Amino acid sequence: MTRQLAFDLPVRPALGRGDFFVAPANALAVAALDRTETWPGGKMLLVGPPGAGKTHLAHVWAAQVGALVLEADRIGAVDLPDAAALVIEDAPRVAGRRELEIALFHLHNHMAQRRGLLLLTADRVVRDWGIALPDLKSRMEATATATLSEPDNELLGAVLVKLFADRQLAVSPGLIRWLLGRMNRSFATARDIVAALDAAALARRRPITRDLAAELLDSHGNVTS
Repeated sequence: MTRQLAFDLPVRPALGRGDFFVAPANALAVAALDRTETWPGGKMLLVGPPGAGKTHLAHVWAAQVGALVLEADRIGAVDLPDAAALVIEDAPRVAGRRELEIALFHLHNHMAQRRGLLLLTADRVVRDWGIALPDLKSRMEATATATLSEPDNELLGAVLVKLFADRQLAVSPGLIRWLLGRMNRSFATARDIVAALDAAALARRRPITRDLAAELLDSHGNVTS
């Protein structure tokens, strides 16, 4: 049985995709996605750096509203959807690819005509996408933006606890605090560290301790300067 660690964080069920933790780093974006009635034109762009939780939050939102989720580089291969809500993942991928830019332009207009909801995820703001189609560029630049920041200690600590628990690994609160003070600050790094610690503990037949974590982080370079 995995020992649960106490973090004073609200938890949102992700309907089969784990728990989405709400903390100061993402609270404003979560609130913006909750208030779809305030979205200008029924659309929103969710922007954040790699590993900030965009995909996770987009899927939580999609489950809540019954949205269809499409990868940006597949939108040219599907018919215009009948769904009342739509998520386009990694929207900047369409930039510079004429067929995909046209497809996104038509999808945008299609959802607007249906008065549906359109959520797009991106790792950068629209002006940095490199969109060539003027009509698409103007529509995307007019889209309201919700921003995910890099995870803070509160959020990253809760994520580490969950990642260990998902692997049925019991670790001490002290190890979590120690990792937070030394690891690079991203969800991707947290996933990599937990997976590597699990593998190292199995290979060496050792428990996951601070000494093992120190060896691993030093060898992989996942430490702060």
